[in-house]
Amino acid sequence: MVNVHSIRFTEVSDIRGNLSAIESNRDVPFELKRIYYITGVPQGIDRGFHSHYNLQQVLLCLNGSVTIRVESDVLESHVLSDPADGLYIGPMVWREMAEFSDQAVLLVLASEYYNESDYIRDYNVFRSEADKYLKDLREREE
Repeated sequence: MVNVHSIRFTEVSDIRGNLSAIESNRDVPFELKRIYYITGVPQGIDRGFHSHYNLQQVLLCLNGSVTIRVESDVLESHVLSDPADGLYIGPMVWREMAEFSDQAVLLVLASEYYNESDYIRDYNVFRSEADKYLKDLREREE
C-alpha cells in the first residue's frame, strides 16, 4: 500500500514495566510538530473520514485497541493494540478510525501544525486527488 506502513518502536521491559521512546527523524520519518490524543470515544462511533494533501502521521494505541481503515491505492485495516506498534500514514491516504475499545487511547504524532486547508473531507474529492497523486508517483518511478 502506498504511504502506509507499520513501525515497531523499541520497548524496554523489566519488572518495573515497559518504556518506549520516540524521537523525531529517527523513530518517525519526520520532525514532530503536533501531538494529540483521542479518548472517550463512545461504542459504535467512528472517527476520521478524511485525508491530507501533505501531512504525515504515526498513530499508536496506548491503551485498549482501535481499528484503522486506510485507503490509497488499496483498502486495508490495521488493528492497533500494542503501544509499541505504530501505523505510519503519509499524504493522500483516506483514514477512518473505528471499533474503539472501552478506555482506548489513540495517540497521533503529526509532521505539521494544524492546517484546515490540508484536509480533504469529501471522499469523492479525495479519490480524484489520490488518483492524480498515484499516477504522478508511478510516472516518477518509471
